[in-house]
Amino acid sequence: MALENSPSPAPRDLDDPHAFSHHFIDVNGIRMHYVEEGKGPLLLLLHGFPYLWYMWRRQIPVLASAGFRVVAPDLRGFGRSDSPAAIEAYDMSQSVGDMVGLLQALGETSAIVIGHDLGAWVAQSCALLRPELFRALVMLNTPVPPRGRIRPTDGLRALAKGKGYHHLYFQQLEKPDRELAADTRKTLRSIFYSVSGSAVGAERWRLFIEPDESILDAFTDPAEFPSWLSPEAIDHYVDEYTRTGFTGPLNYYRCRDRNWEISAFLDGAVVRQPSLFIGGAADPSLEPPEIRGLYEQLETYLVELRKKVLLPGVGHSAAEEQPEQVNALLLEFLGQLGNH
Repeated sequence: MALENSPSPAPRDLDDPHAFSHHFIDVNGIRMHYVEEGKGPLLLLLHGFPYLWYMWRRQIPVLASAGFRVVAPDLRGFGRSDSPAAIEAYDMSQSVGDMVGLLQALGETSAIVIGHDLGAWVAQSCALLRPELFRALVMLNTPVPPRGRIRPTDGLRALAKGKGYHHLYFQQLEKPDRELAADTRKTLRSIFYSVSGSAVGAERWRLFIEPDESILDAFTDPAEFPSWLSPEAIDHYVDEYTRTGFTGPLNYYRCRDRNWEISAFLDGAVVRQPSLFIGGAADPSLEPPEIRGLYEQLETYLVELRKKVLLPGVGHSAAEEQPEQVNALLLEFLGQLGNH
């Protein structure tokens, strides 16, 4: 069944990607795929890695019913959006350009931007670079730091203390792409499970690996996946990543230093729009004191932060692990902003 402009079945199965309205549009030199629902002020929902627009499937109808025009794109390099070949095509200037172009193509003059993980990096950059267009910011799971004065890979090497770290591991060309794609189902099951609040003890994601280990050694493939991610949902993720591979998504990480190099003008910049942070108290990515410190200090560069919360028992996939709690927090924040 073709995804584009597919009708919504009744009764609606939110794990079925065909239960949503799919569209394609040309922006910033690429063809972008997005899902849209509802009418009202525009909300842009930006997914992380290794996710897709699909991670928002339990937020989209709730936010649309609350009176918003909800648009969830596949970021460039992901899903059904184009994947440019050049690594530099994935720097933040291009990612923000995509969102600006999408907003304009939709005929809108402003949006509230909500980002998870990698999408939080894009969302924060949108808020910093085009504050007149992006009037509020929500970040899920990843407390994106300000630019800082240290080259990112240098700072990450200091954090890792001689061990491997995924942002550094992904700087390699081709090797991680091949490893992740060798068994796409095992890769995605392992990552989704190990970063979640369902994983305990040795099953949890190890952020730091030994020099001779593969990145996949840091994850555990569970015998049975928890009910918050259905077999149908896993199948959809596997189908999409089997088709596209992982190179496009990994190229975002390969632009970490480039983003820093081209953004000296953002040194000391802060986000002045109203903002919200939703994280998971059981998120392994927040365990290092240096990263947990970013959460503790959010107010210093999100100067209009309305709330920050770590949901008990929730890991790195908050929107999928506890959609009801995430939806309630989003609606509370949006209600404070008003619809105009």
